[in-house]
Amino acid sequence: MSTQELLNASTAVEEVADRVYAYVQSDGGWCLNNAGIVVGNDRTTLVDTVATESRALRLREAVRSLTPHPVSTVVNTHFHGDHVFGNFVFAPDAVVVAHEDCRGEMAAAGLHLTSLWPDVCWGELTVTLPTLTFRDRLTVHTGDIRAEVLHLGPAHTTNDAVVWLPEQRVLFTGDLVMSGVTPFCPMGSVAGSLEAIERLRALDPVTLVTGHGPVGGPELLDTAENYLSWVQRTARAGLAAGLTPLEIAGETDLGEFAELLDAERLVPNLHRACAEERGLAPGAPMDIGALFKEMIEHHGGLPVCRA
Repeated sequence: MSTQELLNASTAVEEVADRVYAYVQSDGGWCLNNAGIVVGNDRTTLVDTVATESRALRLREAVRSLTPHPVSTVVNTHFHGDHVFGNFVFAPDAVVVAHEDCRGEMAAAGLHLTSLWPDVCWGELTVTLPTLTFRDRLTVHTGDIRAEVLHLGPAHTTNDAVVWLPEQRVLFTGDLVMSGVTPFCPMGSVAGSLEAIERLRALDPVTLVTGHGPVGGPELLDTAENYLSWVQRTARAGLAAGLTPLEIAGETDLGEFAELLDAERLVPNLHRACAEERGLAPGAPMDIGALFKEMIEHHGGLPVCRA
């Protein structure tokens, strides 16, 4: 099977409400994120793009198969490359929207993600920054479909946004929530993620299109909450025993969370949880490079990136 055939087989477009679609990249592991497509009468909105040039072109093809109207707005849920590297494919026609801190983080990160997995065929990428930023909330109208873009966190990062369609009760969570995939919040906050989940629950969504993994319902909030609460308890017990986060991870039975993809994320999550137990403020910077090295050590090698 060719690379293009593999790429095509790994993606699916699922209509989750009238003219609202989830663009799902299986299996949702490292750098295989989801996007959203909202089709209006005369314009189209995207929620996030994707990690590589070839995947971004494939996403553009998927949009064109749904509507003749070009993408006029791209909403980035946070700065990570798998959600924003494809912006450049749409930017000639679209306004890129994100939280105000996302722009600075995206500029600072640049194409750093590509250096973590140099064997991935990233393509000819250009970092395209948001041209419209907001602080707390923003409303995007795509024809007659209204979307509320809300800033939450620090949670997954310091600059997370979700996209909430109140009439359709569809919630695009970005990486604040994942489906069948281990949460990841060393750049944000464990405690802040739990607070964000409560805010999402208060919206009373019916359908969740998460940052990674299959489309689901409110039960995905329960899984995320349970995992993050467990991380806090595990960190607390490990600190009381005088263990480092890496040592805690080595002695921990994942139990009900063993089936989540990318379980090695426990190490950086424990680092954040332990730091917060010691008083580190949510969203305060940590040495992510050092945490990533410990995660690789715990995993026994570099995790596979399928982008």
